Amino acid sequence: MSTSRDDFSIAIRSALLQRGAKQKFSLFVLILVSIFIFALDNAKLKPIETLRSFINDGIYRISAISSSPIKFSGATKDFFVKHIFVYKENEKLKYEIEELKNKNFETLYLRTENNKLQNILQLEKESPYKAVNAKVILDKNSPYLNSVIINKGTNSGIKLGMPVLSKGNLAGRIVEVNFISSRILLLNDLNSRIPVVVSPKGSQAILAGVGKKNPSLQYLPENFQLSDKENLVFTSGKDGVLFPGIPVGKAILNEDEILVKLLSDPDQIKFVSIALEQQADVGAR
Repeated sequence: MSTSRDDFSIAIRSALLQRGAKQKFSLFVLILVSIFIFALDNAKLKPIETLRSFINDGIYRISAISSSPIKFSGATKDFFVKHIFVYKENEKLKYEIEELKNKNFETLYLRTENNKLQNILQLEKESPYKAVNAKVILDKNSPYLNSVIINKGTNSGIKLGMPVLSKGNLAGRIVEVNFISSRILLLNDLNSRIPVVVSPKGSQAILAGVGKKNPSLQYLPENFQLSDKENLVFTSGKDGVLFPGIPVGKAILNEDEILVKLLSDPDQIKFVSIALEQQADVGAR
């Protein structure tokens, strides 16, 4: 029976260490049960031993229940603390990943821009023109009007009417000049009219913008037909402003009209060269 007393003592001490209404109720029950057990302490009957066994089981259950809320509370606290920490760490990692992506995009952009500039510088070395390089800073394109603004003007020697090249091909001409900016009228603008020559026959025509991507050839000779070979289009220089022989595009037949597929895509012009004058040792192409 001493073992039972020890068990009761342990259970009572466990209940005393707990706080709260449920724990106090458990203590009260334990005290009542212990008094009952002590009253039966001297009895050696078999039924009493069986009853004592059941009572011990009950005491252990009550003791376990009385202590479980605090244990659960501690485990729950640890669970939430850990998850809050993981969440914060996850958000921090997401932010760092976005920062790396932005830096990668910026690096790719700068690398692309650098490659474009390198190509322009290479073309400048091979160009038959003394030219000024410029960057497009504003796109004023609309469904029918197509022009762009560049970051060079009279301070760089740019004048009205000068030809504008993109990768060595005609892209348009200067129609407005300011001190540090200029406006380029692109070849597909409705107001664009450029005198050209169509090879291999050398037929004269006017390249006219029609508000679409591909301008048309107008004022061609009667009964003009495209050659079986490539029908390349160049500036003729008949206007006395544009240098002759600048590549423009390829003449193509579209139903009943002849269009020109431009070598410089009007939608992709980012850097340009303004031809100030033709080199002395280079003639017409």
